[in-house]
Amino acid sequence: MLKVLIPTLMLIPTIWLSPKKWLWPTALAQSLLIALISLLWLKNLSEVGWTTLNLYMATDPLSTPLLVLTCWLLPLMILASQNHTALEPPNRQRMYISLLTSLQFFLILAFSATEIIMFYIMFEATLIPTLMLITRWGNQAERLNAGTYFLFYTLAGSLPLLVALILLQNNLGTLSLLTVQFSDPVSMTTTADKLWWAGCLLAFLVKMPLYGVHLWLPKAHVEAPVAGSMILAAVLLKLGGYGMMRMLVILEPLTKELSYPFIVLALWGVIMTGSICLRQTDLKSLIAYSSVSHMGLVTGGILIQTPWGFTGALILMISHGLTSSALFCLANTNYERTHSRTMVLARGLQMALPLMAAWWFLASLANLALPPLPNLMGELMIITSLFNWSWWTLALTGTGTLITAGYSLYMFLMSQRGPLPAHIMALDPTHSREHLLIALHLVPLVLLILKPELVWGWVA
Repeated sequence: MLKVLIPTLMLIPTIWLSPKKWLWPTALAQSLLIALISLLWLKNLSEVGWTTLNLYMATDPLSTPLLVLTCWLLPLMILASQNHTALEPPNRQRMYISLLTSLQFFLILAFSATEIIMFYIMFEATLIPTLMLITRWGNQAERLNAGTYFLFYTLAGSLPLLVALILLQNNLGTLSLLTVQFSDPVSMTTTADKLWWAGCLLAFLVKMPLYGVHLWLPKAHVEAPVAGSMILAAVLLKLGGYGMMRMLVILEPLTKELSYPFIVLALWGVIMTGSICLRQTDLKSLIAYSSVSHMGLVTGGILIQTPWGFTGALILMISHGLTSSALFCLANTNYERTHSRTMVLARGLQMALPLMAAWWFLASLANLALPPLPNLMGELMIITSLFNWSWWTLALTGTGTLITAGYSLYMFLMSQRGPLPAHIMALDPTHSREHLLIALHLVPLVLLILKPELVWGWVA
Protein backbone atom coordinates (compact mmCIF):
# COMPACT_ATOMS: atom_id res chain seq x y z
CA MET A 1 0.00 0.00 0.00
CA LEU A 2 2.74 2.42 0.99
CA LYS A 3 4.67 1.76 -2.20
CA VAL A 4 1.97 3.76 -3.98
CA LEU A 5 1.05 6.24 -1.24
CA ILE A 6 4.58 7.48 -0.48
CA PRO A 7 5.53 8.13 -4.16
CA THR A 8 2.19 9.97 -4.55
CA LEU A 9 3.05 12.19 -1.57
CA MET A 10 6.61 12.70 -2.85
CA LEU A 11 5.18 13.88 -6.17
CA ILE A 12 4.40 17.22 -4.47
CA PRO A 13 8.06 18.10 -3.68
CA THR A 14 8.93 16.87 -7.20
CA ILE A 15 6.46 19.36 -8.64
CA TRP A 16 7.67 22.30 -6.57
CA LEU A 17 11.41 21.63 -6.87
CA SER A 18 11.80 20.67 -10.53
CA PRO A 19 12.86 23.45 -12.93
CA LYS A 20 10.14 24.99 -15.07
CA LYS A 21 11.04 23.31 -18.37
CA TRP A 22 11.07 19.87 -16.71
CA LEU A 23 7.90 20.37 -14.67
CA TRP A 24 5.43 18.53 -16.90
CA PRO A 25 7.75 15.70 -18.07
CA THR A 26 8.88 14.84 -14.51
CA ALA A 27 5.37 15.00 -13.07
CA LEU A 28 4.08 12.84 -15.92
CA ALA A 29 6.91 10.29 -15.63
CA GLN A 30 6.56 9.90 -11.87
CA SER A 31 2.75 9.62 -11.96
CA LEU A 32 2.97 7.07 -14.78
CA LEU A 33 5.42 5.06 -12.68
CA ILE A 34 2.96 5.15 -9.75
CA ALA A 35 0.19 4.00 -12.10
CA LEU A 36 2.30 1.06 -13.29
CA ILE A 37 3.19 0.05 -9.71
CA SER A 38 -0.51 0.16 -8.77
CA LEU A 39 -1.22 -2.59 -11.33
CA LEU A 40 0.41 -5.00 -8.86
CA TRP A 41 -2.70 -4.68 -6.69
CA LEU A 42 -4.66 -6.61 -9.32
CA LYS A 43 -2.74 -9.76 -8.37
CA ASN A 44 -4.89 -10.99 -5.50
CA LEU A 45 -3.70 -14.28 -4.05
CA SER A 46 -5.36 -14.32 -0.64
CA GLU A 47 -8.17 -16.70 0.24
CA VAL A 48 -10.18 -14.25 2.34
CA GLY A 49 -10.31 -11.58 -0.36
CA TRP A 50 -8.55 -8.87 1.64
CA THR A 51 -4.91 -8.23 0.72
CA THR A 52 -2.14 -5.71 1.53
CA LEU A 53 -3.64 -5.44 4.99
CA ASN A 54 -2.48 -3.06 7.66
CA LEU A 55 -4.36 -1.47 10.55
CA TYR A 56 -6.15 1.17 8.50
CA MET A 57 -5.95 0.15 4.86
CA ALA A 58 -6.58 -2.95 2.81
CA THR A 59 -7.61 -3.85 -0.71
CA ASP A 60 -10.17 -6.42 -1.78
CA PRO A 61 -11.64 -7.35 -5.18
CA LEU A 62 -14.16 -4.50 -4.90
CA SER A 63 -11.77 -1.65 -4.17
CA THR A 64 -8.78 -2.80 -6.26
CA PRO A 65 -10.19 -1.92 -9.73
CA LEU A 66 -11.25 1.51 -8.46
CA LEU A 67 -7.83 2.11 -6.88
CA VAL A 68 -6.04 1.19 -10.09
CA LEU A 69 -8.41 3.45 -12.07
CA THR A 70 -7.58 6.33 -9.71
CA CYS A 71 -3.83 5.86 -10.14
CA TRP A 72 -4.18 5.42 -13.88
CA LEU A 73 -6.00 8.71 -14.23
CA LEU A 74 -3.40 11.06 -12.73
CA PRO A 75 -0.86 10.82 -15.62
CA LEU A 76 -3.76 11.18 -18.07
CA MET A 77 -4.97 14.35 -16.36
CA ILE A 78 -1.45 15.77 -16.46
CA LEU A 79 -1.23 14.94 -20.18
CA ALA A 80 -4.60 16.53 -20.89
CA SER A 81 -3.95 19.76 -18.98
CA GLN A 82 -0.55 20.55 -20.44
CA ASN A 83 -1.76 22.75 -23.27
CA HIS A 84 -4.41 24.91 -21.62
CA THR A 85 -2.29 25.76 -18.56
CA ALA A 86 0.79 26.56 -20.71
CA LEU A 87 0.16 30.32 -20.60
CA GLU A 88 -0.17 30.48 -16.81
CA PRO A 89 2.70 31.51 -14.49
CA PRO A 90 4.85 28.54 -13.35
CA ASN A 91 3.63 28.66 -9.75
CA ARG A 92 0.04 28.32 -10.83
CA GLN A 93 0.94 25.35 -12.99
CA ARG A 94 2.68 23.75 -10.01
CA MET A 95 -0.34 24.44 -7.83
CA TYR A 96 -2.62 22.86 -10.44
CA ILE A 97 -0.65 19.60 -10.58
CA SER A 98 -0.34 19.59 -6.78
CA LEU A 99 -4.13 19.73 -6.47
CA LEU A 100 -4.48 16.78 -8.85
CA THR A 101 -1.91 14.84 -6.81
CA SER A 102 -3.63 15.59 -3.50
CA LEU A 103 -6.90 14.45 -5.04
CA GLN A 104 -5.30 11.12 -5.96
CA PHE A 105 -3.90 10.80 -2.43
CA PHE A 106 -7.33 11.31 -0.81
CA LEU A 107 -8.99 8.93 -3.28
CA ILE A 108 -6.49 6.14 -2.58
CA LEU A 109 -7.10 6.57 1.15
CA ALA A 110 -10.88 6.57 0.60
CA PHE A 111 -11.00 3.42 -1.52
CA SER A 112 -8.61 1.45 0.67
CA ALA A 113 -9.92 2.52 4.09
CA THR A 114 -11.01 -0.33 6.35
CA GLU A 115 -12.70 2.00 8.86
CA ILE A 116 -15.94 3.51 7.61
CA ILE A 117 -15.25 6.78 9.44
CA MET A 118 -11.91 7.09 7.66
CA PHE A 119 -13.71 6.46 4.38
CA TYR A 120 -16.18 9.22 5.29
CA ILE A 121 -13.42 11.73 6.09
CA MET A 122 -11.58 11.03 2.84
CA PHE A 123 -14.89 11.10 0.93
CA GLU A 124 -15.35 14.67 2.22
CA ALA A 125 -11.67 15.62 1.76
CA THR A 126 -11.89 15.05 -2.01
CA LEU A 127 -14.32 17.99 -2.14
CA ILE A 128 -11.64 20.58 -1.37
CA PRO A 129 -9.20 20.03 -4.30
CA THR A 130 -12.12 19.50 -6.70
CA LEU A 131 -13.76 22.72 -5.56
CA MET A 132 -10.50 24.62 -6.03
CA LEU A 133 -10.06 23.15 -9.52
CA ILE A 134 -13.58 24.15 -10.57
CA THR A 135 -13.65 27.63 -9.06
CA ARG A 136 -10.10 28.69 -9.94
CA TRP A 137 -9.41 27.02 -13.29
CA GLY A 138 -12.92 26.83 -14.72
CA ASN A 139 -13.64 28.36 -18.12
CA GLN A 140 -16.63 30.66 -17.65
CA ALA A 141 -17.86 33.16 -15.11
CA GLU A 142 -20.48 30.70 -13.80
CA ARG A 143 -17.76 28.55 -12.24
CA LEU A 144 -18.34 29.99 -8.75
CA ASN A 145 -22.02 29.16 -9.03
CA ALA A 146 -21.11 25.61 -10.15
CA GLY A 147 -18.71 25.24 -7.22
CA THR A 148 -21.41 26.33 -4.77
CA TYR A 149 -23.87 23.80 -6.21
CA PHE A 150 -21.24 21.06 -6.03
CA LEU A 151 -20.30 21.84 -2.43
CA PHE A 152 -23.77 22.27 -0.99
CA TYR A 153 -25.41 19.27 -2.67
CA THR A 154 -22.63 16.98 -1.48
CA LEU A 155 -22.39 18.44 2.03
CA ALA A 156 -26.16 18.47 2.57
CA GLY A 157 -26.27 14.82 1.53
CA SER A 158 -23.36 13.70 3.68
CA LEU A 159 -24.27 15.30 7.02
CA PRO A 160 -26.97 12.67 7.75
CA LEU A 161 -24.38 10.01 6.89
CA LEU A 162 -22.08 11.20 9.69
CA VAL A 163 -24.92 11.03 12.25
CA ALA A 164 -25.89 7.58 10.93
CA LEU A 165 -22.30 6.33 11.23
CA ILE A 166 -21.97 7.57 14.83
CA LEU A 167 -25.23 5.77 15.69
CA LEU A 168 -23.91 2.63 14.04
CA GLN A 169 -20.69 2.85 16.02
CA ASN A 170 -22.76 3.04 19.21
CA ASN A 171 -24.86 0.01 18.24
CA LEU A 172 -22.15 -2.29 16.91
CA GLY A 173 -19.09 -1.05 18.82
CA THR A 174 -17.01 -1.13 15.61
CA LEU A 175 -16.99 0.40 12.16
CA SER A 176 -14.24 -1.72 10.70
CA LEU A 177 -15.22 -3.23 7.34
CA LEU A 178 -13.27 -6.36 8.24
CA THR A 179 -15.43 -7.18 11.28
CA VAL A 180 -18.71 -5.35 10.72
CA GLN A 181 -19.99 -8.00 8.30
CA PHE A 182 -19.68 -10.65 11.03
CA SER A 183 -21.52 -8.68 13.74
CA ASP A 184 -25.18 -9.39 14.49
CA PRO A 185 -27.54 -7.69 12.05
CA VAL A 186 -29.19 -4.62 13.53
CA SER A 187 -32.91 -5.17 14.15
CA MET A 188 -34.67 -2.55 12.07
CA THR A 189 -38.33 -2.05 12.86
CA THR A 190 -39.12 1.53 13.88
CA THR A 191 -39.54 4.61 11.67
CA ALA A 192 -36.32 6.00 13.15
CA ASP A 193 -34.48 2.97 11.78
CA LYS A 194 -35.87 3.66 8.34
CA LEU A 195 -34.71 7.26 8.53
CA TRP A 196 -31.32 5.94 9.63
CA TRP A 197 -31.22 3.69 6.56
CA ALA A 198 -32.01 6.65 4.32
CA GLY A 199 -29.35 8.74 6.08
CA CYS A 200 -26.74 6.07 5.41
CA LEU A 201 -27.43 5.99 1.69
CA LEU A 202 -28.40 9.59 0.92
CA ALA A 203 -24.82 10.89 0.72
CA PHE A 204 -23.87 8.20 -1.77
CA LEU A 205 -27.01 8.68 -3.85
CA VAL A 206 -26.27 12.41 -4.15
CA LYS A 207 -22.71 11.60 -5.16
CA MET A 208 -23.77 9.01 -7.75
CA PRO A 209 -25.86 11.17 -8.62
CA LEU A 210 -29.43 9.87 -8.42
CA TYR A 211 -31.92 11.56 -10.75
CA GLY A 212 -33.51 14.37 -8.74
CA VAL A 213 -30.33 15.31 -6.86
CA HIS A 214 -28.21 15.40 -10.00
CA LEU A 215 -28.32 19.11 -10.79
CA TRP A 216 -24.85 19.82 -9.41
CA LEU A 217 -23.19 17.42 -11.85
CA PRO A 218 -23.81 19.05 -15.27
CA LYS A 219 -22.97 22.46 -13.78
CA ALA A 220 -19.72 21.22 -12.23
CA HIS A 221 -18.73 19.34 -15.40
CA VAL A 222 -19.41 22.19 -17.78
CA GLU A 223 -17.48 24.75 -15.73
CA ALA A 224 -14.55 22.54 -14.65
CA PRO A 225 -11.24 22.45 -16.57
CA VAL A 226 -10.54 19.23 -18.45
CA ALA A 227 -8.74 17.52 -15.53
CA GLY A 228 -11.63 18.39 -13.21
CA SER A 229 -14.15 16.88 -15.60
CA MET A 230 -12.03 13.77 -16.05
CA ILE A 231 -11.58 13.04 -12.35
CA LEU A 232 -15.24 13.88 -11.61
CA ALA A 233 -16.61 11.54 -14.26
CA ALA A 234 -14.07 8.78 -13.85
CA VAL A 235 -13.55 8.47 -10.12
CA LEU A 236 -15.52 10.86 -7.90
CA LEU A 237 -18.91 9.53 -9.05
CA LYS A 238 -17.65 6.02 -8.31
CA LEU A 239 -17.11 6.97 -4.64
CA GLY A 240 -20.92 6.96 -4.36
CA GLY A 241 -21.30 3.49 -5.84
CA TYR A 242 -18.42 2.11 -3.77
CA GLY A 243 -19.87 3.56 -0.56
CA MET A 244 -23.29 2.08 -1.32
CA MET A 245 -21.82 -1.37 -1.93
CA ARG A 246 -19.97 -1.19 1.38
CA MET A 247 -22.92 0.12 3.41
CA LEU A 248 -25.63 -2.18 2.02
CA VAL A 249 -23.85 -5.19 3.53
CA ILE A 250 -24.55 -3.69 6.96
CA LEU A 251 -28.10 -2.44 6.28
CA GLU A 252 -29.27 -5.89 5.20
CA PRO A 253 -32.85 -6.50 6.38
CA LEU A 254 -34.33 -3.10 5.49
CA THR A 255 -33.05 -2.67 1.96
CA LYS A 256 -35.46 -4.91 0.12
CA GLU A 257 -38.47 -2.87 1.29
CA LEU A 258 -36.97 0.61 1.29
CA SER A 259 -35.04 0.54 -1.96
CA TYR A 260 -38.14 0.58 -4.23
CA PRO A 261 -38.47 4.36 -4.64
CA PHE A 262 -34.74 4.73 -5.25
CA ILE A 263 -34.63 1.99 -7.91
CA VAL A 264 -37.66 3.57 -9.61
CA LEU A 265 -36.03 7.02 -9.50
CA ALA A 266 -32.75 5.63 -10.84
CA LEU A 267 -34.40 3.86 -13.78
CA TRP A 268 -36.68 6.81 -14.55
CA GLY A 269 -33.55 8.96 -14.45
CA VAL A 270 -31.93 6.77 -17.14
CA ILE A 271 -34.75 7.68 -19.52
CA MET A 272 -35.10 11.33 -18.48
CA THR A 273 -31.42 12.26 -18.62
CA GLY A 274 -31.09 10.33 -21.89
CA SER A 275 -33.92 12.42 -23.33
CA ILE A 276 -32.22 15.59 -22.04
CA CYS A 277 -29.06 14.47 -23.90
CA LEU A 278 -30.98 14.31 -27.18
CA ARG A 279 -31.78 18.03 -26.84
CA GLN A 280 -28.36 19.30 -25.69
CA THR A 281 -26.50 21.98 -27.62
CA ASP A 282 -23.47 22.01 -25.33
CA LEU A 283 -21.00 19.17 -25.87
CA LYS A 284 -19.68 18.90 -22.30
CA SER A 285 -23.19 19.13 -20.90
CA LEU A 286 -24.28 16.22 -23.11
CA ILE A 287 -21.42 14.01 -21.84
CA ALA A 288 -22.22 15.04 -18.24
CA TYR A 289 -25.90 14.11 -18.54
CA SER A 290 -24.94 10.80 -20.14
CA SER A 291 -22.91 10.09 -16.97
CA VAL A 292 -26.07 10.58 -14.89
CA SER A 293 -27.94 8.06 -17.02
CA HIS A 294 -25.17 5.44 -16.80
CA MET A 295 -24.91 5.93 -13.04
CA GLY A 296 -28.70 5.41 -12.79
CA LEU A 297 -28.19 1.87 -14.08
CA VAL A 298 -25.37 1.36 -11.58
CA THR A 299 -27.61 2.54 -8.71
CA GLY A 300 -30.34 0.11 -9.76
CA GLY A 301 -27.83 -2.75 -10.02
CA ILE A 302 -26.44 -2.07 -6.53
CA LEU A 303 -29.79 -1.61 -4.80
CA ILE A 304 -31.30 -4.94 -5.84
CA GLN A 305 -28.38 -6.63 -4.07
CA THR A 306 -27.78 -9.71 -6.19
CA PRO A 307 -24.27 -10.92 -7.09
CA TRP A 308 -25.01 -10.22 -10.75
CA GLY A 309 -26.21 -6.72 -9.97
CA PHE A 310 -23.10 -5.94 -7.91
CA THR A 311 -20.75 -7.33 -10.55
CA GLY A 312 -22.51 -5.50 -13.39
CA ALA A 313 -22.40 -2.28 -11.39
CA LEU A 314 -18.66 -2.54 -10.76
CA ILE A 315 -17.87 -3.42 -14.39
CA LEU A 316 -20.01 -0.53 -15.63
CA MET A 317 -18.37 1.88 -13.16
CA ILE A 318 -14.86 1.01 -14.36
CA SER A 319 -15.68 1.03 -18.07
CA HIS A 320 -17.76 4.20 -17.77
CA GLY A 321 -14.84 5.83 -15.96
CA LEU A 322 -12.50 5.21 -18.89
CA THR A 323 -15.09 6.01 -21.59
CA SER A 324 -16.48 9.27 -20.21
CA SER A 325 -13.00 10.49 -19.30
CA ALA A 326 -11.93 9.87 -22.92
CA LEU A 327 -15.00 11.76 -24.17
CA PHE A 328 -14.17 14.75 -21.98
CA CYS A 329 -10.60 14.73 -23.33
CA LEU A 330 -11.94 14.70 -26.89
CA ALA A 331 -14.37 17.52 -26.11
CA ASN A 332 -11.44 19.46 -24.69
CA THR A 333 -9.30 18.99 -27.82
CA ASN A 334 -12.21 20.46 -29.82
CA TYR A 335 -12.59 23.30 -27.34
CA GLU A 336 -8.90 24.19 -27.47
CA ARG A 337 -9.15 24.61 -31.25
CA THR A 338 -12.56 26.21 -31.75
CA HIS A 339 -12.99 27.91 -28.32
CA SER A 340 -16.63 26.90 -28.26
CA ARG A 341 -18.52 24.03 -26.70
CA THR A 342 -21.64 24.63 -28.81
CA MET A 343 -22.03 21.69 -31.16
CA VAL A 344 -23.58 23.71 -33.99
CA LEU A 345 -20.51 25.93 -34.23
CA ALA A 346 -17.91 23.15 -34.31
CA ARG A 347 -19.11 20.45 -36.67
CA GLY A 348 -17.76 18.55 -39.63
CA LEU A 349 -14.41 18.20 -37.90
CA GLN A 350 -13.70 14.89 -39.61
CA MET A 351 -12.67 16.88 -42.67
CA ALA A 352 -10.06 18.81 -40.70
CA LEU A 353 -8.89 16.21 -38.15
CA PRO A 354 -9.52 12.74 -39.61
CA LEU A 355 -7.54 10.74 -37.03
CA MET A 356 -9.32 12.51 -34.16
CA ALA A 357 -12.61 11.46 -35.78
CA ALA A 358 -11.51 7.82 -35.46
CA TRP A 359 -11.02 8.32 -31.69
CA TRP A 360 -14.41 10.07 -31.48
CA PHE A 361 -15.98 7.10 -33.25
CA LEU A 362 -14.44 4.56 -30.87
CA ALA A 363 -15.33 6.56 -27.76
CA SER A 364 -18.94 7.09 -28.93
CA LEU A 365 -19.31 3.37 -29.64
CA ALA A 366 -17.93 2.56 -26.20
CA ASN A 367 -20.43 5.03 -24.71
CA LEU A 368 -23.38 3.31 -26.37
CA ALA A 369 -22.12 -0.09 -25.10
CA LEU A 370 -20.97 -1.79 -28.27
CA PRO A 371 -20.19 -5.52 -27.93
CA PRO A 372 -17.71 -6.89 -26.91
CA LEU A 373 -16.64 -3.91 -24.77
CA PRO A 374 -16.98 -4.19 -20.97
CA ASN A 375 -19.62 -1.41 -21.06
CA LEU A 376 -22.02 -3.88 -22.68
CA MET A 377 -21.07 -6.64 -20.24
CA GLY A 378 -21.87 -4.41 -17.26
CA GLU A 379 -25.12 -3.12 -18.74
CA LEU A 380 -26.31 -6.60 -19.69
CA MET A 381 -25.62 -7.98 -16.22
CA ILE A 382 -27.49 -5.10 -14.58
CA ILE A 383 -30.41 -5.33 -17.01
CA THR A 384 -30.63 -9.11 -16.51
CA SER A 385 -30.59 -8.85 -12.73
CA LEU A 386 -33.20 -6.05 -12.79
CA PHE A 387 -35.37 -8.16 -15.11
CA ASN A 388 -35.00 -11.08 -12.71
CA TRP A 389 -36.19 -8.82 -9.87
CA SER A 390 -39.21 -7.49 -11.75
CA TRP A 391 -39.84 -7.95 -15.45
CA TRP A 392 -41.49 -4.51 -15.69
CA THR A 393 -38.04 -2.93 -15.48
CA LEU A 394 -37.28 -4.19 -19.00
CA ALA A 395 -39.46 -1.41 -20.46
CA LEU A 396 -37.40 1.24 -18.66
CA THR A 397 -33.94 -0.24 -19.24
CA GLY A 398 -34.74 -1.09 -22.86
CA THR A 399 -35.92 2.44 -23.62
CA GLY A 400 -32.85 3.76 -21.79
CA THR A 401 -30.40 1.78 -23.94
CA LEU A 402 -32.25 2.85 -27.10
CA ILE A 403 -31.99 6.53 -26.15
CA THR A 404 -28.32 6.06 -25.18
CA ALA A 405 -27.56 4.74 -28.66
CA GLY A 406 -29.49 7.70 -30.09
CA TYR A 407 -27.64 10.46 -28.30
CA SER A 408 -24.22 8.82 -28.70
CA LEU A 409 -24.69 8.73 -32.47
CA TYR A 410 -26.14 12.25 -32.42
CA MET A 411 -23.03 13.48 -30.61
CA PHE A 412 -20.70 11.78 -33.09
CA LEU A 413 -22.57 12.86 -36.24
CA MET A 414 -23.08 16.40 -34.98
CA SER A 415 -19.44 17.01 -34.13
CA GLN A 416 -17.68 15.03 -36.89
CA ARG A 417 -19.79 14.61 -40.02
CA GLY A 418 -20.98 17.07 -42.62
CA PRO A 419 -19.25 20.07 -44.22
CA LEU A 420 -16.78 22.19 -42.25
CA PRO A 421 -18.39 25.55 -41.29
CA ALA A 422 -17.00 28.61 -43.04
CA HIS A 423 -15.87 30.33 -39.85
CA ILE A 424 -13.38 27.56 -38.96
CA MET A 425 -10.35 28.77 -40.86
CA ALA A 426 -7.03 27.62 -39.41
CA LEU A 427 -7.14 24.65 -37.03
CA ASP A 428 -4.06 23.41 -35.22
CA PRO A 429 -3.21 19.86 -36.30
CA THR A 430 -3.65 17.13 -33.71
CA HIS A 431 -0.65 16.47 -31.50
CA SER A 432 0.82 13.09 -30.64
CA ARG A 433 0.22 14.03 -26.97
CA GLU A 434 -3.54 13.99 -27.64
CA HIS A 435 -3.44 10.70 -29.50
CA LEU A 436 -1.44 9.13 -26.67
CA LEU A 437 -3.95 10.48 -24.17
CA ILE A 438 -6.98 8.92 -25.88
CA ALA A 439 -5.09 5.69 -26.57
CA LEU A 440 -4.29 5.36 -22.86
CA HIS A 441 -8.02 5.59 -22.17
CA LEU A 442 -9.33 3.23 -24.83
CA VAL A 443 -6.57 0.58 -24.91
CA PRO A 444 -7.15 -0.52 -21.27
CA LEU A 445 -10.89 -0.59 -22.01
CA VAL A 446 -10.31 -2.97 -24.93
CA LEU A 447 -7.80 -5.06 -22.95
CA LEU A 448 -10.39 -5.61 -20.21
CA ILE A 449 -12.32 -7.76 -22.70
CA LEU A 450 -9.49 -10.31 -22.49
CA LYS A 451 -9.47 -10.57 -18.69
CA PRO A 452 -12.77 -9.36 -17.27
CA GLU A 453 -12.32 -11.11 -13.91
CA LEU A 454 -10.07 -8.19 -12.87
CA VAL A 455 -13.20 -6.05 -12.51
CA TRP A 456 -15.75 -8.66 -11.42
CA GLY A 457 -15.58 -7.69 -7.77
CA TRP A 458 -16.70 -10.13 -5.11
CA VAL A 459 -17.96 -12.77 -7.55
CA ALA A 460 -14.51 -13.60 -8.89
